[in-house]
Amino acid sequence: MIRAESLSMHYGPVQALRNVSFEVKKGEIVGLLGPNGAGKSTTMKILTTYLHPSKGTAKVGGMDVLENPLGVRKIIGYLPEILPLYMDMEVKGYLNFVGKARGLSGARLRERTDVVLDACGLRHMYRKVVRELSKGYKQRTALAQALIHDPEIIILDEPTSGLDPHQIVEIRQLIKNLAHGKTVILSTHILQEVEATADRIVIISQGRIVGDGTLEELRDRATSEERTRVSVLGKREDTERLLSGIEGSRKVDYIGDEDGFSTFVLHGKPGSQLWREVGKLARMKNWELRELTDRPLTLEETFLKLTEKAQGAGTGAQS
Repeated sequence: MIRAESLSMHYGPVQALRNVSFEVKKGEIVGLLGPNGAGKSTTMKILTTYLHPSKGTAKVGGMDVLENPLGVRKIIGYLPEILPLYMDMEVKGYLNFVGKARGLSGARLRERTDVVLDACGLRHMYRKVVRELSKGYKQRTALAQALIHDPEIIILDEPTSGLDPHQIVEIRQLIKNLAHGKTVILSTHILQEVEATADRIVIISQGRIVGDGTLEELRDRATSEERTRVSVLGKREDTERLLSGIEGSRKVDYIGDEDGFSTFVLHGKPGSQLWREVGKLARMKNWELRELTDRPLTLEETFLKLTEKAQGAGTGAQS
């Protein structure tokens, strides 16, 4: 449904995108993840025909964003980071206005308005003036305008920006509920956002794609070691010495002691299955364990490792 090929974007001497290529399949929720200034919003603006790329091509729903921008706009619902709201209009009037601008009228407009009011939880805010709404309900209203024409593709730029934790959870769930049968791409710099909503993650850093896949696939790519955490009842020194002797163990970090249980994290080469070896040792020594867990990289650690690699490569190329 979305295909970007070798997109590059220059703002004068500043290069915001560098040969960016990725795809989004029908029915996928894809998170475009990256730090502020990475090029996420520029990518979104190209896909929504707001900006022309300096180089490269993008197709949305099979249509080229440069050759058929009006066709692209008809099939997308767009929620930009800066909400496109008219503050002096009632929610009702605003949605009617957007619906008519999208070519809806009569029974179809009433039907779609009813659908988005219920889907976005706006029914009891219908006659409120937009400026009187809370930040969360303004976000819901902006999301409703993106959905009113029943688009095939939904493009969301920082959809939870500025919301409190309760509102963030509500909007996340709303996105997941609304995504059935739709193709969704959302950009964010908030790691938990993509972890909670996305099927696949595209990581962008300094205008380049540095990762594309599921969390598991990205984690495998970023992982340079295996980690196992274990808590053992007994003396720290004796336990640490035995753990250090496990085959495949490169390093043992002491984490702390609680109620007589000493906690360690073992580091080893990928595929060494340290947790199995620790389990064998525990049975042999009749250890009392409180914890024995495999510790894969978190999304935050995966993100940092992939972006750090990219920054290192970029620095090397420049030097």
